[in-house]
Amino acid sequence: MAKVTIDHQTFEYEGQQGLLQFCLDHGVDLPHFCYHPAMSAPANCRQCLVEVGMPQRDRATGDVVKDDAGNDVIQFMPKLQTSCSMQMADGMVVKTHRSSELVKRAQKDTLEFLLINHPLDCPICDQAGHCPLQNQAYKHGPEGSRFEFEKVHKPKHIDLGPRVVLDGERCINCTRCVRFTREVSESHQLTIIERGVRNYPMTPPGVEFDEPYSMNVIDICPVGALTSKDHRFKARIWEMSKTPSVSTVGAKGSNVDYWVKDNQIMKVTPRTNMEVNEYWLADEERLDYRKFNEDRPEGPTVEGAPVSWDMGWKAAADCLQGVDGSRIVFLGSAWATVEDNYLLGRLAAAVGASAPVYLPHVESGHGDNWLRTDDRTPNAQGCERLGIRAISPAGLKARLESADVLYVMEDDPVASGACSVEDLAGIKVILHHYNTTNQTLAAADVALPAAMAVETVGTYVNMDGHAQRLRPAKAIAGVNRTLSMEIGKCRADRHGTPFDKWYNESNLVDCQPGWVSLPEVAAGLGHAMAYKGPKQIMEEVSNALPSFKGATYPAMGEHGVRLETAGVTA
Repeated sequence: MAKVTIDHQTFEYEGQQGLLQFCLDHGVDLPHFCYHPAMSAPANCRQCLVEVGMPQRDRATGDVVKDDAGNDVIQFMPKLQTSCSMQMADGMVVKTHRSSELVKRAQKDTLEFLLINHPLDCPICDQAGHCPLQNQAYKHGPEGSRFEFEKVHKPKHIDLGPRVVLDGERCINCTRCVRFTREVSESHQLTIIERGVRNYPMTPPGVEFDEPYSMNVIDICPVGALTSKDHRFKARIWEMSKTPSVSTVGAKGSNVDYWVKDNQIMKVTPRTNMEVNEYWLADEERLDYRKFNEDRPEGPTVEGAPVSWDMGWKAAADCLQGVDGSRIVFLGSAWATVEDNYLLGRLAAAVGASAPVYLPHVESGHGDNWLRTDDRTPNAQGCERLGIRAISPAGLKARLESADVLYVMEDDPVASGACSVEDLAGIKVILHHYNTTNQTLAAADVALPAAMAVETVGTYVNMDGHAQRLRPAKAIAGVNRTLSMEIGKCRADRHGTPFDKWYNESNLVDCQPGWVSLPEVAAGLGHAMAYKGPKQIMEEVSNALPSFKGATYPAMGEHGVRLETAGVTA
């Protein structure tokens, strides 16, 4: 097996590997700006310089030359090398800034050049606090600037497109953004214009940067040159918490981080998962966060009148009590979690009703064979694997003609065109809903506000059979112990406490997860569905259904697990 020595430590490796990425994968933190593992390595920034050498060999015999102590004599290259573009070779010896004063000085000088024309506007820059340039200047740069002349000025506050804003003076010409549009999205909507220190990225003449993945350049920009028009100047990173979870837009199940301030979702960014979305995220998944904050219900209602949760659960049970199961329609949801749909199926079985069905939400032509999908819901595959089958709007309407009760789990059949409010006259409607804009709410006899994906614990299964966990990023009113434990702590006041200057109690939505409400409704009918929490529910699902084998919370972790059984339950 080939060997490489980095800072006097020897590593073994196989195949062709890039030096910089190998260092990063093995805990050797090399500073860099232009390199990104998903794109070509142009070696623009020169920040990843290292000393590289190979054992010296005798020209006559080909044997490695030894010194008096019996050690290999290393012949280093006459100049420092960029590790991002260097391929490793067997026997290679590498010195980074940890073992070479020459490398340390080169990195310091490179940063001094990069900072010569960089504006000193960190206090107002959206990137401040998580800026690679800021961090590396602190770790590896000079303690002060020797530049006493006027800096080069470039265009500022330029709308490259509907979602991305450019501040040209901050750009360090790493070309990550340009390479993204050439090599990843292939839109070719960005290029570099001007020369030398006046370079900056711009759209070609007559072109707008409006591709559906444009906001990825904001994530990969190592400075604050490219910012989000939507999030610009709204919150600083140290004011927000970050929670790993899954996108609710589409069937791809892209991994995301939800950023929260004052119990409001402020922005959504991609989370790396090489099996699902790699490093990227579609713009539509970033900008669909307002539904988590706006038009949220304020507790349960019965016949439109506010009631307590106990009264709401009892009213739902009363609607089902004594009704022939054949005259009850249970509508599951591809927006709801596996756990909630499973409990809905158990409730349907308990009252003698047919298995729940769900309405598909498919927009033909929307998908692009990458991250955008025709299916606009995140858990249709989860429904199918539970035995909850899709039903057409016409099919649901036909079933409602002989129904006395419609139980809706986190969907909106009226807005979907499956029925109208008039069609539901004479039918008792129990509705678990996310927003007050739900059009079925007008026909609901009992309305139970449901926790959304950012407020609950649960599981989604994407279109490829990848089961992934949801974690709560927001607190809800009367948050229970399970939710409190799942909201991890990056700081003591992660989701806002009364001691925060930005704390607003009205941002706590009065809702409940399905795995709380459904057992309460079942209990009102005399059917026990007692679980300690969603973790125990998912263990039961994993053990009972072959299509979910292995999909336990510990197995899913932060990156999910690919379910072995292709297809759905019988």
